[in-house]
Amino acid sequence: MIFKRLSLFSGLVMTLGLFSASLSSAQSNVVNDVLIRGATVLTITNGTLQNTDVLVQDGVITAIGTDLRAPGGIKTIDADGQYLMPGIVDAHSHIALSSVNEGSSPVTSEVTMEDVVNPYHIGIYRALAGGVTTSHLMHGSANVIGGQNETIKLRWGMINPDDLRFKGAPRTIKFALGENPTRNHGRRGSSGSQPGIRPSSRMGVEAVLRDAFSEARNYMREWADYESAKLNHPRQTSPPYNERLEVIADIMRGEILVHCHSYRADEILMLMRVLEDFGVHNITFQHANEGFKVAPELAAFGAGASVFADWWSYKFEVYYSTAYNATILTRNGVVTSINSDSGELNRHLYHEAAKTQRYGDLSDDEALSLITINPAMQLGIADRVGSIEVGKDGDLVLFDKHPLSVYAIAQKTFVDGVQYFDRETDRDDQRLRVDPSAKLDTYMEQETGVHRFVKSEYVTLDILFEQN
Repeated sequence: MIFKRLSLFSGLVMTLGLFSASLSSAQSNVVNDVLIRGATVLTITNGTLQNTDVLVQDGVITAIGTDLRAPGGIKTIDADGQYLMPGIVDAHSHIALSSVNEGSSPVTSEVTMEDVVNPYHIGIYRALAGGVTTSHLMHGSANVIGGQNETIKLRWGMINPDDLRFKGAPRTIKFALGENPTRNHGRRGSSGSQPGIRPSSRMGVEAVLRDAFSEARNYMREWADYESAKLNHPRQTSPPYNERLEVIADIMRGEILVHCHSYRADEILMLMRVLEDFGVHNITFQHANEGFKVAPELAAFGAGASVFADWWSYKFEVYYSTAYNATILTRNGVVTSINSDSGELNRHLYHEAAKTQRYGDLSDDEALSLITINPAMQLGIADRVGSIEVGKDGDLVLFDKHPLSVYAIAQKTFVDGVQYFDRETDRDDQRLRVDPSAKLDTYMEQETGVHRFVKSEYVTLDILFEQN
């Protein structure tokens, strides 16, 4: 038995070693130069260009035009009859994470998704297959003020989590209103098994927010007084450092963008009033199913909205919804995006955007903006991605048909000019070393396990660190 366990472990280590070595070799040969010829280019911000070439050098778009000449050795792709658009930006995602919620307190601003990014997660590859190149990895919605999020580029094959980070992207944080934080905190004690803590009601959510901001404001004042006093008294004792309050203080300084889980119009108004009282204006309301009711107020505040195309009725507080939400928000001047919040739906975001032409008759550019330049604006990265322009990153996706067509299928996806997905070379099952003939009871599922042990003397590696 001991020998079998050692064999299992040795086999796993060898498999991991070979996998890591192959990825390292692949990374060393990455080429981020490409010339895409003769496509219909959907720039998003500068109209549609017929029979146009796009040149990417050193990961950046350097030229857009006709009959472009590529320096010797640059890969050239014939895109005649195909459609080239910017890589899709998913403003609300939970892929590539080994944990999502830190539910121990209604305020957990000190935790960060940066610490749990999993580069091996198969969701990265599947998102690329749907044309997604940037994902906003969010903390869960168990907390009124949750953890900090992480914006990544989908560089499938990188084994160091830091290599996925969207360098230079602003910091963001997750807030949540309504049923999720009240259920996870105040109401969990209703059975008597453990005491509930605030908030147990919607008014309790507002109280948690105001208390947290007030405490952070006092904390900022204490440190400002200390910095002033130590000029004349160098031995002055500093106030205690508090990571949780430091993060909230950075929100108040405008250094962190707030992304808030929300549904009801009354609660959206409530949060805008709280933020106004504390001088915070960088806010995007996620989901915002009732955003259409307060669209003028959102626009006046400068708030964004990242919504579902047509998801609702999965719990009571989202019954009052409409598929016209994105259109109404757009027509009222709210920067609006459509997100997935799903490792499956993110492969179909271009279809989700197309629904706004059925429900609201948005133009092609307006519809595609919902999954490109608008979410890029909400994440503070629109100077880098979200449109096809000279000087922007070479994040591109090539479709066989117009991406708003129900028949469209992504053919090739590029991140920084590197081709990370190619439908022509995609295997039938892209999961790593899976045995499709294995019996179901052969595997022991682990939510964040490194592997799945088999009952025989060998190891079959499905997908490293796969999250159920």
